[in-house]
Amino acid sequence: MTAPIRVLVCDDQMLVRTGLVTIIDAQPDLEVAGECADGRAAVDLAGRLRPDVVVMDVRMPVLDGIEATRLLAGAGVPHPAKILVVTTFNLDEYVYEALRAGASGFLLKDAPPAQLLHGIRTVATGAALLDPDVTRQLVGRYAARIRPAEGGGPNDIPLTPRELEVLRLIADGLSNSEIAGTLQISQETVKTFVSRILTKLDLRDRVQAVVYAYRRGLVT
Repeated sequence: MTAPIRVLVCDDQMLVRTGLVTIIDAQPDLEVAGECADGRAAVDLAGRLRPDVVVMDVRMPVLDGIEATRLLAGAGVPHPAKILVVTTFNLDEYVYEALRAGASGFLLKDAPPAQLLHGIRTVATGAALLDPDVTRQLVGRYAARIRPAEGGGPNDIPLTPRELEVLRLIADGLSNSEIAGTLQISQETVKTFVSRILTKLDLRDRVQAVVYAYRRGLVT
């Protein structure tokens, strides 16, 4: 038998936190390693417990979820934690800032339990998870604010035209299967393209690829 995925739950609302703990603990392949109500405690507990996944709220006292995420998974962290941000705030810069801080995924609190559990399992594997609706809302409402801070345009990006096309579809929130259908290629080919994109741009995962695409103005 494989060891269960150990999860740290961080949310300042006791009712919400208890609900998350109950849902997670009911799964045979998941285990709640700990819980806390503020970002500072999240950083401390994550350091001591080494959970496989941290479920992190955004708005918390002492230290907010974005700063806690940055301390646990941001640039320069030697062993970044895998963090799934779960929040009610889906139409503001919190989404973008959480992803820039190093979060591996983002879900809304009103998502069904099955989607939360899928998110935890996905992030635990090292893959990234973005709610497509959230991704599209980011583009629609905040694209003007978050692009392009790094200068240059598509011609300055070291990708082939097809790789640029795949990157744009990733930024639109499409899954590998949806990209395969759109471009009429196999999912294995899509995986190869994604791997090449991440390698060429020196990015950790799909989430970083999405942020990169926004900052370079590739999504309109």
